[in-house]
Amino acid sequence: MTSLKRRIIQTTSTIIGNSYFEGFAKGTIYRGRLKSFCFPGLNCYSCPGAYASCPIGALQSVAAGFKFQISLYVIGFLMLIGTIWGRLICGWICPFGFFQELLYKIPSRKLKMPKILNKLKYFFLVVFVLLMPVLLTNEVGIGLPYFCKYICPAGTLEAGIPLTIKNATLRSAIGVLYYWKLMLLAMAIVFSILIS
Repeated sequence: MTSLKRRIIQTTSTIIGNSYFEGFAKGTIYRGRLKSFCFPGLNCYSCPGAYASCPIGALQSVAAGFKFQISLYVIGFLMLIGTIWGRLICGWICPFGFFQELLYKIPSRKLKMPKILNKLKYFFLVVFVLLMPVLLTNEVGIGLPYFCKYICPAGTLEAGIPLTIKNATLRSAIGVLYYWKLMLLAMAIVFSILIS
């Protein structure tokens, strides 16, 4: 029963978090007031259906835009969610976590990942989300959202692919970076299927 309840919650939260259907139809993103709030899970800001922002993307955007000033809202939101629900968000609310879980159910021989590689996510968080946007800035002190731009597989799945399918202007701008991110998404998909 818990499994069914969890599936219902995962499906519902994915639909609610991505219910700006006009964005999918037109190949655009929602830019209204709700974008100033974070969705409690990895759900790309640029997803055509997303009403809210991704907390990881918001955190690095704040770090990139205000060299040493940290948004108390984003930090507070992440701490509140983490303190109250911990990893429950990943298993019950996060759309990308739901996608990975569905992939894991594909029958295959599962491989054990070395425990040391479990810590890799913290490396990416610290280096790409926090340090690089703060330290690698232009002459006016603005950094890039390095994780979103160069790595995030959720952004590729939820935003890159749907937007390039519907938007001819974006399709004409596809380059090496797009294919790099498709490769990272493909690796995330394979790892989600094969690694326990």
